[in-house]
Amino acid sequence: MTSSYLIFATLAMAAVTFVTRASPALLPKSLLDKPWLHRLNESLPLSVLVLLILGSLAIPTLSDVRASAEDTQLLLSQIGALAVVLAIYHVSRQLLVSMVAGIAAINGFIWLFANVL
Repeated sequence: MTSSYLIFATLAMAAVTFVTRASPALLPKSLLDKPWLHRLNESLPLSVLVLLILGSLAIPTLSDVRASAEDTQLLLSQIGALAVVLAIYHVSRQLLVSMVAGIAAINGFIWLFANVL
């Protein structure tokens, strides 16, 4: 990669970020009061978080047909921690509490799989 490519890519990302941030102030209110836009605004954050979570799971690749025991244990730990986070958030509606519980759960599951099972 050349330095001109990196500069161009940085400027392009800055322009896209500016346009998306400035568009609510620049667009007329009649365009922003559409029902589909409100539904998109409600569902988009959850969709993005689900994609980020699925992208961060330690799923073995297709080329690695035989997943090692550590990979399987890590994937099971992550899925278990996600279940704990969802359950605690569903009950308490406290984001910080569910995040702390998720961090504790993933460490607990990793320790459990490594030492006990």
